Formats: sequence, C-alpha cells, structure tokens
Amino acid sequence: MKWIVGILATVLVCLVVYIGSAFVSVLGLVSAVRNGDAAQIMARIDLTRVRHSLGDQLMNAYLERLGQKRPLRPIEKIAINSLGTTIADDLATKLLTPENLSVLLRSGIVRNAAENISFGTMSSLADLDVSNIFVVLGRITPVKPVEFAIELGSADKAGSISLHFYGAGWKLSGVNLPASVVSNLVDRLPTR
Repeated sequence: MKWIVGILATVLVCLVVYIGSAFVSVLGLVSAVRNGDAAQIMARIDLTRVRHSLGDQLMNAYLERLGQKRPLRPIEKIAINSLGTTIADDLATKLLTPENLSVLLRSGIVRNAAENISFGTMSSLADLDVSNIFVVLGRITPVKPVEFAIELGSADKAGSISLHFYGAGWKLSGVNLPASVVSNLVDRLPTR
C-alpha cells in the first residue's frame, strides 16, 4: 500500500512540475510581449517550428482552395506540396521577422512591415489574462505530451498559439491564425 501511495505522490509531483513549468513559460512569454522586448520574445520562440507551422497552414488552405475549383490529381498535389512549400516558406519568413512577430503577439495584427501590408487581425497574446490560472488552464488544449495549444479568445477569429517543450523549457512553436487571415495570406500566393 505504501508503494502505491508513493507512486501516486511521485506522479502527482511530476504532473504539478510539468504544468507549472508550462505556466511559468507562458507567464514569461506574455510578460515579454507586454513589455515589447523583441529580444526576449525571440529567445522564447522556436522560429523554425513557427515558420513550418505557418507554411503548413498556408499550403493546406491553398490546396483546399484549389480543390474547390476542380479535383486535384495526385501528381498535382505532390508538385504543389514540394514547390508550394518553398513559396509559402518565403512568405512565412517575411512575416516572422522579430518586429512582425512582436507586433503580432502584442496587438494581433498580422503584417509584413517591409512591404507595409496588413493581412488581418487575431486576438493578441498580450490580452491573455494570466492572473487567473484557471482561465489559462481552461484555454489549454493538449496536442502531444510535449506540446499544447492556448486559445487566445473565444471567437473563431481569435486564433491560438502552440508551445513545445524544447531543451529545458517551453518555447512558442506555432501561431495558428484564424481562417480569414490565412485566406488573405493565400491570396498573396501565385495561383499558377
């Protein structure tokens, strides 16, 4: 009986440390965003994962849009995935500069500052109420054991972010844009 209680206590402590470390990482990221500290924000982001996440969103929306006009042949899907990913990655790279990411997380505006183009808005991370742990826990959706998503608002156009356990802590690994913003971004991709 002592073994069972000991094992349960150990599991409970591990779970509290796991959730606590994620909450502390969210607090640090929200604090950096609210302060507008681009260097701290970038230190808390896995830029490669965020770029791939955004590129995947763009390619999925692009394929869906093409598939609505006519059925795509398998070879077309392969070609679009290989060539289109490069184009989508280029657009994602333009959007993921430190300045653009800082503005996106602070105000929710998805933009390309270099070309002075805005693609839409989503809820901002700076507006997330981290003072109430239960509100934050209610917005969390587990994705994998080492990744979770946080809804930034209750509306469909709110968007979300994903954090992934990396190294000794949690890093931002994805910005899940609302469908309207992704659609505006796909409009910037070549159609043929």
